Amino acid sequence: MKNNFLFLGIAAALFIACESDDTADIIINDNSITNNTTNPSVDPDTEVRLSGVYTEDLTLDPDLDYILSGATIMASGTTITIPAGTTIRAQAAGTSVYLAISQGAQIIADGTSANPIVFTSGSSNPSAGDWGGLILLGRAPLNSVTGTATSTSEIGNLPYGGNVADDNSGILRYVRVEYSGGAADGQSENNGFSFYGVGNGTTVDFIQAFEGADDGVEFFGGTVNASHIAVVNAQDDSIDWTEGYSGTITDAYVLQGDGIGDESFECDGFNTDFTNATGTFSNPTVSNVTIESLSAGDSTRGFLLRAGTQGTFSNVEVIGKDTGISVDDDEAATPTSQNITDDTLTFTDVTFTNVNSNTSIDGGVAEGDLVTGIGNGTGTDVVTWGSGWTVGIN
Repeated sequence: MKNNFLFLGIAAALFIACESDDTADIIINDNSITNNTTNPSVDPDTEVRLSGVYTEDLTLDPDLDYILSGATIMASGTTITIPAGTTIRAQAAGTSVYLAISQGAQIIADGTSANPIVFTSGSSNPSAGDWGGLILLGRAPLNSVTGTATSTSEIGNLPYGGNVADDNSGILRYVRVEYSGGAADGQSENNGFSFYGVGNGTTVDFIQAFEGADDGVEFFGGTVNASHIAVVNAQDDSIDWTEGYSGTITDAYVLQGDGIGDESFECDGFNTDFTNATGTFSNPTVSNVTIESLSAGDSTRGFLLRAGTQGTFSNVEVIGKDTGISVDDDEAATPTSQNITDDTLTFTDVTFTNVNSNTSIDGGVAEGDLVTGIGNGTGTDVVTWGSGWTVGIN
């Protein structure tokens, strides 16, 4: 194992909550010093602690115990390789502990159904919010900036975005993130998987976010295609996008326990705390989705579509939500309902079960203009593709 890295002195310098779209500018300052020595309190034969900015490639060993003891950042030009069956435990220190893959870096986390890669809490009594989560940052387009300009991430103030649609941040396959979403303050938490401007050269297949304190999976712009996504008991939204996300989501399963979670999908066309610099909107293609809420009297929505988001949705099953699909004209200049009229926001083959209202649509648009094939949706077969590597699935 290479030990050439910088240890971070972490100081939470600025926490700015962002209630309208549930994103925040959370900047963690880097007060780095150079330190190339091994921690004498750690036995390198049994336990390895990960923290700091890694400037050389890092390959983990599935037979060792890994502890994320602080902010861990792979610098541009480096690759972290995590073999199947590896478990990484994070110190329960909230938002200051996370793994970030910078622009120009890669993660090769290639597990199997029999031997998934697991990021979890190191606490003896783990709970949602124990640590920050997994963060990938790429060079794919955003609508909050133009050209090669970049934005900065909620965590670490790291750059993301650009004009490389096929940017490659590596591989996530059979990867589970547990007990993430550490709170920065009383209103802002982090996600399980955060995809910042990640390009479609990246492989994201078979991932699960389990028992997180905020969103399970969030896309901040980018073009990455993600498939076989399971989110169980996210305390806020399960799957979220903003800043012009335009990839594909195929085979997604959301389970929200009794009294747990907010919207299953929260879908924003752009980040309303910033300008829509390009004048474009989020426009993903989403297929084979099952949403299941176990809450009696659930008051939330399967899909909340707002801030002008577009999208093509097909083969959807919504179970137990108060409202199946809500289209919100919250931004007067960019009414989301207009996309229904323009055929840039459509749902095909949707089944609503134990749902109080199938739809709630602003702008006077009829349900039949948004949704066709009601009763024909079968959702995703999570029992098959989730077998052996997921946890908490019914």
